[in-house]
Amino acid sequence: MSKGGYGYDLFVIGAGSGGVRAARISAGYGAKVAVAEEYRVGGTCVIRGCVPKKLMVYASRFADDFVDAAGFGWTAGTPTFDWAKLIANKDKEIGRLEGAYGSTLGKSNVEIIRSRAVLEGPNAIRLTADNKTVTAKTILIATGAWPFVDKTVPGAEHMITSNEVFHLQAQPKRVVIVGGGYIAVEFAGIFHGLGSEVTLLYRGEEILRGFDDDLRKALHTEYEKKGIHIRCNAGIERIEKTADGFAVHLTGGTVIAADAVMAATGRLPNTAKLGLESVGVALDKAGAVIVDAASATNIPGIYAVGDVTNRLNLTPVAIREGHAFADTVFGGKRVEVDHNTVPTAVFSTPEMGTVGLTEADARKQFGEIDIYKASFRPMRHVLAGRDERMLMKLVVDATTERVLGVHILGPDAGEMAQLAGIAVKMGATKVQFDATLAVHPTAAEELVTMRTKWTGA
Repeated sequence: MSKGGYGYDLFVIGAGSGGVRAARISAGYGAKVAVAEEYRVGGTCVIRGCVPKKLMVYASRFADDFVDAAGFGWTAGTPTFDWAKLIANKDKEIGRLEGAYGSTLGKSNVEIIRSRAVLEGPNAIRLTADNKTVTAKTILIATGAWPFVDKTVPGAEHMITSNEVFHLQAQPKRVVIVGGGYIAVEFAGIFHGLGSEVTLLYRGEEILRGFDDDLRKALHTEYEKKGIHIRCNAGIERIEKTADGFAVHLTGGTVIAADAVMAATGRLPNTAKLGLESVGVALDKAGAVIVDAASATNIPGIYAVGDVTNRLNLTPVAIREGHAFADTVFGGKRVEVDHNTVPTAVFSTPEMGTVGLTEADARKQFGEIDIYKASFRPMRHVLAGRDERMLMKLVVDATTERVLGVHILGPDAGEMAQLAGIAVKMGATKVQFDATLAVHPTAAEELVTMRTKWTGA
């Protein structure tokens, strides 16, 4: 029994990144904590998201490495790829990580309950596995998000999502990916690198809406050069099952044959059938839980963190929100998460890393800005003979010279964005960037050696 007469001080619904962190830190403050999870401990990121995806990204990049090696004097036989072996090894690692997450919760004295959990009141939770009701002083909703599939498209039932793609029994040789966000773009690169023929269909003007326009265009160009087919302003009329796969019918009459059709058109907050409405928890039009700066809902004692709130849907953000919740509610110190200037990466090939404002957003907010850009072929591509260019871009406030944004396309862009994020978060100026000595020869040195303002020429 908890200190307040409830079964638990904290009951967390969802054992993903945010929920696990909140549970562990809260227990460290002395709270009696339980976590309910109906699928697997670890959540989307660990089980069927960024971790297995990054493993598959690594696998896909070896194809280029084998070809490039010849330019450096290596001679090797014709490489072959085994999809089943990759999936088996990926599953083994995900299983290990799931066990590690469970072990960490156990060592933190957090009870793991393998069941779906539904709210029955502001302090009551029904566990559907055995139809048992438990009570808690505080409840945390951390159920993440779920892939969106447009069911109005005839034949939509034939599409897979990022939930199923990690468990395909065989590699599809012809893949159509519907969407233009980071999940769509990343899997286009993965499947292409592994040898599939890939077509990316996006209904908008350009892929990766919300990222800097120069990087969006540059990645589009590099993907087309690789042989990935990108169709923007593309609408789907229907998807038909055929004798040897599927036929994707586009508006205008084009038909694309595929062995797999993947929907990657966004994710929606996973709030359906949790009992939130019956308790009175306020949701927005997208179904996201509405919270304040401390992750509190409109119902006292009920909180929410991570993608289910649809604030900034990134794993490190969910983790930070979960930790801040625990500090605030059980640690006795109010902590609010700053959702501004968050570094992020798109694990395409070439890779994108970015932090801060895009050029378009900076112009809206600051008016006068300076742009610095460098486009070049990375040294590792020279001897390989690979025609792939790198792009680096700084967005600077013309008045204060503060660096507002750093945008990188090329090898290890994500790693660079993480470090650049420190400088941008601290408010570093272009003068301070210029005063930093370069590490030579590296691609990253361009970030501190760009001196000429971009004029558009």
